[in-house]
Amino acid sequence: MPWKECHVMDERLRFVARLLEGEKMAQLCAEFGISRKTGYKIFDRYKDCGVQAFTDRSRRPYRQSAISESTDASAPLTEAFHG
Repeated sequence: MPWKECHVMDERLRFVARLLEGEKMAQLCAEFGISRKTGYKIFDRYKDCGVQAFTDRSRRPYRQSAISESTDASAPLTEAFHG
């Protein structure tokens, strides 16, 4: 029997559809092989964003750290050892 091809978006859509039909979160999470935390995250994103919630989000940080490239955080340590 060949492997069944599945896409993440389709699986998330099926997951939310079955939740909306009234199935229990814990049972569905076990069946889909995800944690309940992930299940609630998918469902909450669906409630906030609709169908766009099923796409993967960027993992890029929203903002950069406060330390700039010109600031060398190790400078005080090197001065203490060599000063």
